[in-house]
Amino acid sequence: MLIFDAHLDLAMNALEWNRDLTRSIDEIRQREQGMTDKPDRGRGTVCLSEMRRGGIGLCVATQIARIEHNAYSPVFGWRSQEQAWAQTQGQLAWYRAMEDAGQMAQLKDAECLKRHLKLWAETLPGSFSSSFSSSSSMEMSSGNDDEDENEDDRKRELPVGYILNLEGADSIVTLKHLERSYEQGLRAVGPAHYGPGVYANGTDATGGFNAKGRELLNEMQRLGIILDVTHLCDDCFWEALDLFSGPMWASHQNCRALVPHNRQFSDEQFKALVERGAVIGAALDAWMLVPGWVRGKTTPESAGLTLEKIVEHIDHVCQIAGSARHSGIGSDLDGAFGREQTPADLDTIADLSRIPTMLKARGYSEENVTLIAHGNFVRFLTEAWS
Repeated sequence: MLIFDAHLDLAMNALEWNRDLTRSIDEIRQREQGMTDKPDRGRGTVCLSEMRRGGIGLCVATQIARIEHNAYSPVFGWRSQEQAWAQTQGQLAWYRAMEDAGQMAQLKDAECLKRHLKLWAETLPGSFSSSFSSSSSMEMSSGNDDEDENEDDRKRELPVGYILNLEGADSIVTLKHLERSYEQGLRAVGPAHYGPGVYANGTDATGGFNAKGRELLNEMQRLGIILDVTHLCDDCFWEALDLFSGPMWASHQNCRALVPHNRQFSDEQFKALVERGAVIGAALDAWMLVPGWVRGKTTPESAGLTLEKIVEHIDHVCQIAGSARHSGIGSDLDGAFGREQTPADLDTIADLSRIPTMLKARGYSEENVTLIAHGNFVRFLTEAWS
C-alpha cells in the first residue's frame, strides 16, 4: 500500500551525517562502522531505495537549522540566522540534486500531487483510495510472482515525491526570506523546534508567540503555507489556533495520554486539531512511544518496544476523533537517531509497510487503513492547495 510519511529529515542526513541516500542501507551502514561522532552511526534506517521498497512514495521532507539560543543548550544551533539560512539553502540544493538525478520530485501544488499519484498508482495497483486514483488504477494485482517482480523493477525507477517543510523557523532572517522560500517550493513551516526560538517557543519551553512570530503567522497565511504545530509548546499551540486560520497539521506528534511529556499533545489538543480539520502523523522515536525511556540506556528490547506501539498512538487519535480521518504516519526516522531508538522489529523504513496489516488486525476497515496510510494527508493537501 502507498505510504505517506509526513516527516523525514532527508537533507539533514545527507549533509550533516554525510549519508549518500542513493546508496543501499547496507552500504550506508557498512561505511559508518567504527564511527563515533553520532550515536546512531551504523544504525540508520532510511535511504531512497528502502523508501521505494516499502511503498513510501510520498513524504514531507525537511529543511532544518536552528540557531543557538543558549550556549549551554544540549541542542546544537548555528551562531546566527544568516548561517542557519545558508544551511537550509544547502539542504535545498541537495533536494534539487536529487530531482536532477530522477531520485525525487518536488510537489508544490495540486496538479503536481495528482501527477505523482497517477505515476505511483500505475506501479502499485489497488493501493490507492478511489478518491485519489482513476478506476483503471484500482484494479487489484493477481499476486502472480512474475507480476510482483515486475512491480519491484518499476518501483526502483520511480521518484519519491516530497513536500518541502521547514522544521523550526529560526533560519527565516526576514519575512522576505519566507517569501523567497515559498517561491522555492516551501509549503509547510513549524515555527519552533526545541526550546526558545526566534519566533516561537518549542518543546521544553514556555510562553507564546512574540511580535515577530505573529508577523510570521500572518505572512504564512497570506502565502498559503501550512502551519505545522508539531514542537510548539502548549502556550504557542493555543495561541496559534487563535492567530492562524489557514490549514494546519501535526506532522510527527504522539499522545501525552500514553507517554507523559510536553513534547506530546494532550487529548484536548488533539480534539482542537480535529475541529480544525488537521491530520496528525504518528512518530517512531522510541522515547515518544513508551514512557520512561532513557536515551543511551534503555533499549527497544528491554522496553518491549515494537511497531504495535505506533499503532496504539494512531488508534488513540482515531478514538478521540471518532473516525480514522485525522490520523497518519510521520515517522521521523533517522531524525538524529537510528535502530537503537526505534521499535525492535523495525529494520528499515520499508517496515512502515507493515502498519496497514497491524491496523487491519485491530479491526480497521480497508478504507480506513488506506486513509491512515496516505489518504488523509493527500486529501488535506488537495484541499489546502485548491
